[in-house]
Amino acid sequence: MPLAGLRVIDMSTVLAAPNCARYLADFGADVIKVERPGGDGLRNLAWRDPRDGEGLWWKLVNRNKRTIVLDIKNDADRKILLDLIADADVLIENSRPGTLERLGFGPDVLLGVNASLVITRVTGFGQDGPYASRPGFATIAEAMSGLAALSGEPDGQPLLPPIALTDEVTGIAAAFATMVALHSGVGQVVDTNLLETMFQMMGPLVSLYGVTGEQQARLGAGLPYTVPRGTYECSDGHWVGLSTSSDSVAERVLDVLGVSDEPMFATFDDRMANRTELEAIMTAWCSQRTQAEVLEAFTSAEAAIGPVLDMADIAVDPHYIEREAITEVEGTPMQGLIAKLSATPGALRWSGRRLDADGDEIRATGWADE
Repeated sequence: MPLAGLRVIDMSTVLAAPNCARYLADFGADVIKVERPGGDGLRNLAWRDPRDGEGLWWKLVNRNKRTIVLDIKNDADRKILLDLIADADVLIENSRPGTLERLGFGPDVLLGVNASLVITRVTGFGQDGPYASRPGFATIAEAMSGLAALSGEPDGQPLLPPIALTDEVTGIAAAFATMVALHSGVGQVVDTNLLETMFQMMGPLVSLYGVTGEQQARLGAGLPYTVPRGTYECSDGHWVGLSTSSDSVAERVLDVLGVSDEPMFATFDDRMANRTELEAIMTAWCSQRTQAEVLEAFTSAEAAIGPVLDMADIAVDPHYIEREAITEVEGTPMQGLIAKLSATPGALRWSGRRLDADGDEIRATGWADE
């Protein structure tokens, strides 16, 4: 696999940083998950597999990793960890800034042991700044990054996403930054955090406010520059999602709706100015037809539309099935690989393992053979 021979120590807990290590493990890195006595709190978060009692979060996020329990306040365990660090390529951690330093494992110590080590640090707010010492949670980042302010109905409350969005995106960003640092060939600290990762997702809204003072309003499922855009209920109670983010697609949608000759909808600016009228036409059009009829009409016109799917729909969807987007790992269905590599693909070898499952082997032999 493409990352075979890459040695990664995952000292992180719960979600964002362990996700970073997960992506490296999926493509062949030998990832050793170091847990404190008692284990990572993710083992007990939310839903459990009724067949074996193991946490479903744990099985997904810590798949393809070997596990060991180490108490780094214990001299013997500290030595085991330092021996692993000496031959590692990456160490991933997500303690509050200063915690590793207080434990005697600050970057100066780690780079002294291994000058080429990449130390990926994932926190709520970064290693410095006025908020650095605050506890970091995805909810806080979603509230403070601008996302919540944009989410919700125009006259409603700001809304948070109903999934661990920031933790998931930050895991991908941290994995990317880690690979960039590895490519540099220089031992160094990678400083990633929840807040700035989510802030990156705001696109040109930062520039928009900076040069015009304008802010994007809450529009429910809408976007200010794409009309119509949103979710629409059909006559059978099912929903569709539609977007018109280019002029060519908008023309096709207007043709289907029978309003392509209306001057008030001719351009992006016209559609934005007459949002209420156009959205009302779209809503009424869908409400008079079944989901299948709506999908057929817009798909035939090569417009951007899709059904709103829940997990039950996704489980039997032919595209998800053929793409192996859902893969069984040791009998547990979960997301497949995040990307397909034609020559050196990754592999899902095992789900998150029991506490200290590989401890004896790691203590005896250390890293796996390349």
